[in-house]
Amino acid sequence: MIQRTASKVRNYFPEREEGQGMVEYGLIIALVAVVAIAGLIILGPKIASMFTSLGSSV
Repeated sequence: MIQRTASKVRNYFPEREEGQGMVEYGLIIALVAVVAIAGLIILGPKIASMFTSLGSSV
């Protein structure tokens, strides 16, 4: 009886995985954005000083 009920429930709610891929892509994009922002915060002053010294030498 439990198996029959579980089978009916599974048939009523079919497996759908369309949204799963979109969520994974969203998480990847968010991770890339966080890494890019952290890199800019950490390396920003060094890059700015490099461009300043390059601009003053030109």
